[in-house]
Amino acid sequence: MNGRPRDLVIVVTGPTASGKSALALALAERRDGTVINADAMQTYDAFPILTAQPSADERARVPHTLYGVLPLAETLTAARWRDLAAAEIARVHGAGGVAILCGGSGLYLRTLMQGIAAIPDAPAELRRQANDDWQQMGADAFRARLAEKDPTIVARLKPGDRQRHVRAWEVWQATGRPLSAWQEGEGRPAPWRFVRLLLAPERGWLRARIERRFDAMLENGVLAEVRTVFDRQPDPAWPGLKAHGAPELFRHFRGELSLAEARQIGIDHTRQYAKRQMTWFRHQIIPDLVLDPEVDGNLSAAEKFLDNSGV
Repeated sequence: MNGRPRDLVIVVTGPTASGKSALALALAERRDGTVINADAMQTYDAFPILTAQPSADERARVPHTLYGVLPLAETLTAARWRDLAAAEIARVHGAGGVAILCGGSGLYLRTLMQGIAAIPDAPAELRRQANDDWQQMGADAFRARLAEKDPTIVARLKPGDRQRHVRAWEVWQATGRPLSAWQEGEGRPAPWRFVRLLLAPERGWLRARIERRFDAMLENGVLAEVRTVFDRQPDPAWPGLKAHGAPELFRHFRGELSLAEARQIGIDHTRQYAKRQMTWFRHQIIPDLVLDPEVDGNLSAAEKFLDNSGV
């Protein structure tokens, strides 16, 4: 594969449980590739089963990077992930390999491909105070206060999304400028061309697959994995605890839900997330190739397309 263009990056994206990892792995095996994680929750280190991170066997077959590299307590922003991913792409290209971004965090991918405004980091004490305010004021009052300063960002956020409300408030406190105004600024896009492969399954197929995957996780040790974190009595504000299934299993361990109830709620929340992902991809990502994971021959179709793209 000598002479491969150094300015091209393969992107394998789509909703959760659509088969992204398997396709990225197969492409990496055939193209001397490294799979670079583009899923926010898979970046954290404590839930490899729950977040469906690559297995030890899969990592032995091809290089994988940015999986399980952060503790649950750390905040991962789109801008921080962009910097981490850009460094990995440059490293892979420098070694003569193919960089394959794989994941469903659409905002992160867009931030890398299109650029984002350079929002300053807020001091740690402001973040702590904002989290304390959320706890003391309650979500509704905190949201109302933020709306006085940044109504645009509040309109975009789900009411219970503490992490993003706190982030918006700390940016206002640190800079005197609304987060929405920062986001409207132009950022510098990455210096590569991206070939976007989008897995777009039929909804019924994906719903069934999400259920099967959750059950497989239960069979393969996810209860022990999550219980280990639960027993540490982590701070509920830790960003990595938002992994789908973790809140429900925590409630099960506290005796608030039966395992059957936790399972069903976890599946339902994952399905809702997948639906939001597909809506986002339809409006925010222009794919170069759309693949139906139900159809045999997707790997061949992807390979043919990449050959024609010079990757």
